[in-house]
Amino acid sequence: MHRLIERTTLALAFGLLAVASPAQAGDHVYTSDLMTRWGKQVTPDNVWQSYPRPQLKRAAWKNLNGLWQYAIAKASAPQPTQMDGEILVPFPVESKLSRVARKVLPDDRVWYRRSFTVPADWAGQHVMLNFGAVDYEAIVWVNGAPVGAHKGGSDAFGFDITAALKPGQNEVVVQVADPTSAGSQPRGKQSLDPHGIWYTASSGIWQTVWLEPVPALHIADVRATPDIDRGTLDVAVALSGWANDTDGVRITASSKGKVIASTLIRANRRATLAIPNAHLWSPDDPFLYDLTAELVTVKDPYAGIADRDHNAYDARFTKREDETYAAAQPTGAVRDKVETYFGMRKVSVGPGTIAGQPMILLNNKPLFNNGTLDQGWWPDGLLTPPSEEAMKSDLVFLKSAGFNMVRKHIKVEPARYYYDADHLGMLIWQDMPSGGGEDQFITGTSQAQAVMSSDMMAENQNELTRMVGELRPFPSIVLWVVNNEGWGQYDSATLARYVKGMDPTRLVDADSGWSDVAPGVSDVFDIHTYEDTPHTPTRQSVRAIVIGEYGGIGMAIPGHVWRPSKDNWGYQSAKDSADYLARYRRKLGEVIRQARENGLSASVYTQTTDVEDEINGLITYDRAVPKASAADLARIAAPLWEADGKH
Repeated sequence: MHRLIERTTLALAFGLLAVASPAQAGDHVYTSDLMTRWGKQVTPDNVWQSYPRPQLKRAAWKNLNGLWQYAIAKASAPQPTQMDGEILVPFPVESKLSRVARKVLPDDRVWYRRSFTVPADWAGQHVMLNFGAVDYEAIVWVNGAPVGAHKGGSDAFGFDITAALKPGQNEVVVQVADPTSAGSQPRGKQSLDPHGIWYTASSGIWQTVWLEPVPALHIADVRATPDIDRGTLDVAVALSGWANDTDGVRITASSKGKVIASTLIRANRRATLAIPNAHLWSPDDPFLYDLTAELVTVKDPYAGIADRDHNAYDARFTKREDETYAAAQPTGAVRDKVETYFGMRKVSVGPGTIAGQPMILLNNKPLFNNGTLDQGWWPDGLLTPPSEEAMKSDLVFLKSAGFNMVRKHIKVEPARYYYDADHLGMLIWQDMPSGGGEDQFITGTSQAQAVMSSDMMAENQNELTRMVGELRPFPSIVLWVVNNEGWGQYDSATLARYVKGMDPTRLVDADSGWSDVAPGVSDVFDIHTYEDTPHTPTRQSVRAIVIGEYGGIGMAIPGHVWRPSKDNWGYQSAKDSADYLARYRRKLGEVIRQARENGLSASVYTQTTDVEDEINGLITYDRAVPKASAADLARIAAPLWEADGKH
């Protein structure tokens, strides 16, 4: 979560004060007339109020969403003294809900400014300034002092701003640069020239900003890894800095208020908790346990160990040391406490219902993954959903329509999305957002891979690391998709091994579609097909077979399209609702079900909603009209689980 200050980046933004350039004619983006019902209800007072980090939750925090001042100036200009107007954070600059809807070009810099006060009862603690995500490169000042910089459009970051604070009112200033499709950074489907499968750029702050009080030494991360075969939970707790023997962490697992297991560990160590008769998490039964971590002070933790030798850390000594520490008694008040949760579940590839063809297993049993390709875009908020209720509504619809999985397509969502998926019981395949230039788009079935500069590869790998690290706590995520259809695809086998090394508890899809160049590493063989004819994939000896994209039935609903005056597109065109449902039944019944009977483990339908010029969605872009009822879709999907004996 916490990043070192990138001093070289900070240096770029210093200079004398200047007046910002006013908005120019023609610098506004097309925003359409479409609005979701949730977007119509957004106000500065109610915008994104949920605690933004549900897997590391503290009791005290202060939300900084709402109206900020903003200005857009050229990169060569110093910080503006006069701002252009107000922007509603956390919506991207280009979005309708931001109240700005202006283009951000590669040589532009977006400036944000607002004032805040620190609650009086936070006295004596350090104050963190946290950002859910900023696209793409941010530099932050508090009261004129630089406090940090961050590069990366999809991950959270935060800075300790204590030294820059003063009594009373304080001021935060953020400068953002975003080259979008003119750059090579991971960006997903954002484009400066949106059309077809490319969508309107989303620049600047696009997730919640908040303040949080912490002690100087505090809990920075909690990693809980379930093992259902052993009935245990491995818990590792990382602190923010150097810790002593007297700095202990008490870990407690509970269920519905009843303590299941608890232990005390030394800082920066790990513990294994027994979870007897574990209640397993699944889409049918998304059961979750609570977990707390408390930073405490331990008095004389090793008084019971004679002749303690710091050079004798063999396995027996370490075990005796840890047992002694666990029996020690904390003294004084709890110094820091975070709340999280976990699910006891296992995802693997193993023997399935078809002899000789490995399949995806959940909790050691085959479970067909029936999902949709989910872009996660909104007509009024672009990358940012209008609200958590709006974001959750997509999952609720899909669940009722017979889907148990979502492939989150080259976008990382706010953490609350995965929290909702955990609680609803929706499996998530998480894509890494693609990047690189257009010349890094490898087409066809060639074994070639893109050639990227060292800087491009480093940035991609940095953001891949952060994505896996931040999302690893969510049990709903069962598979990482490293690359999609050859876009910026390089060294797939190495990256897949890297991800598996970071998180060996989940499956890895090295290459979704097109260039299958890591068969010895990828857990799945991923095919993309938009044909109506049954597809019998070649059997795999060690990999599960999945169809990572199929479907694409287009149907425009008058009054609910992004660009009414322009031709929209779908892989197929349905003339009415009856034709739409018949085509869907043919694709799922003839293409997917027949492949299922030949060993297919998963299928991903394109797509959840219409998005801008694409009308391939099961529901319209504004989420107002389903093109087929959820009940009809669920009835068509039901036979997919007959072989598994469950949904």
